[in-house]
Amino acid sequence: MPGELASRLQPIVAEAVTAAGFDLDSFEVQQAGRRQLVKVVVDSDDGVGLDEVAAVSRKVAAVLDENEHVLASAYTLEVTSPGLDRPLTERRHWRRARFRLVKVTPAEGAAFIGRVGHAGADAARVLEGGKIRDVRYAGVAKAVVEIEFKQPPAEDLKLLEDDASGMIAAETEKGSK
Repeated sequence: MPGELASRLQPIVAEAVTAAGFDLDSFEVQQAGRRQLVKVVVDSDDGVGLDEVAAVSRKVAAVLDENEHVLASAYTLEVTSPGLDRPLTERRHWRRARFRLVKVTPAEGAAFIGRVGHAGADAARVLEGGKIRDVRYAGVAKAVVEIEFKQPPAEDLKLLEDDASGMIAAETEKGSK
């Protein structure tokens, strides 16, 4: 029942989240005693602050209340932003992790830690050991952001900026042909 309910509510919730200017990162409905627990995770390129979470929560609650016939029971709404431990599974996750350190576990080969640069259509550019390499999304078993407590080295950021400028120019040229 919760899976069926989630599939009926997801488009309604996604529309409210998008209208508020955010992306619906994940959505699930769980049975919690006599109530339904509705979990909504939202994200954006600029991050999500507490005030934004509260605003999205109000919008989602309003649409859930308008569609109470779908829920057919009391519910608890939980709206949050993704944590640092969220795996990078989509291009937008990689784009939002730009300049952050990530631990990448490829489907084949040894895990490594690198700094994310440009996130292209099929791969992200990652600076590892002073060299930039392509990390194809399809070849990643798992990737997560590593917590840093200091500013990244300026020379690393410059390398990634220069590389991104070249990548964007190449993509633009390729698209205009």
